[in-house]
Amino acid sequence: MREREALQAAIDECYDAGLLGKNSKLGYDMDVYVHHGAGAYICGEETALLESLEGKKGQPRLKPPFPANMGLYGAPTTVNNVESIAVAPTILRRGGAWFAGIGRPNNTGTKLFCVSGHVNTPCTVEEAMSIPFRELIERHCGGIRGGWDNLLAVIPGGSSVPMVPAADIIDTPMDFDSLRDLKSGLGTAAVIVMDKSTDVVKAIWRLSAFYKHESCGQCTPCREGTGWMMRVMDRMVKGNAQKREIDMLFDVTKQIEGHTICALGDAAAWPIQGLIRHFRPVMEARIDQYTRNAVQSRNERLEAAE
Repeated sequence: MREREALQAAIDECYDAGLLGKNSKLGYDMDVYVHHGAGAYICGEETALLESLEGKKGQPRLKPPFPANMGLYGAPTTVNNVESIAVAPTILRRGGAWFAGIGRPNNTGTKLFCVSGHVNTPCTVEEAMSIPFRELIERHCGGIRGGWDNLLAVIPGGSSVPMVPAADIIDTPMDFDSLRDLKSGLGTAAVIVMDKSTDVVKAIWRLSAFYKHESCGQCTPCREGTGWMMRVMDRMVKGNAQKREIDMLFDVTKQIEGHTICALGDAAAWPIQGLIRHFRPVMEARIDQYTRNAVQSRNERLEAAE
């Protein structure tokens, strides 16, 4: 809400200064409107955003046609992320070569890293692409809570990308190619840091619950699959499952991934894939512990009955 008010105040100042509206000082007519959504995650997808702007239910459109050809109210429309727009004036002032000179080849420019979780000072910072993970955390976040030996895993690009174990990511450049090689991704660069106090199974269950809640329900694999995965993860958190169900869960994620109109199905599947890929022993140990406890409890009841 505060961001919306600040943006509206800036737009009002532009109108008062004659920079926006009819017969502006810039020599052309231009109006800017702030449209407030209701907080639906799915409306971050560009065509669902257009549907919402038109007053319809926020559901992604089939593409083609793409928004650049037929977007808002059927007119050609450009949909941009705020991060892209914010950096454009600086690129225009300094030139494209300056921006392309930051970072590694094929991974150039700057990126807004939003670091949360178990670091000493969580923050959002604009940094060069390809900055090593260790340098990013040390320079801007005051290090890992409890020291680097306490780091367990990192979700490097927001909740929709697979987690990466500590040993794999510590010295990895934070860019698209490097994280793709680790079977994850930079995504939105919303870095979630998890130390060894984290229950990784429960953390991924929480993400499953989120995606189940935010699925728009248009595509069957996502509508049914997100709920199914969350219910299985409910049991995995407790250990109330069989080990063969881990493989079954992984197979279902593959049936959802790539079979939906938008990427929300992929986003729901990938965190679970990362959990199984890197922390399967944790899941199996929890199942073993639950089974032992169940057997012990049954034996105690039998002894009490006798």
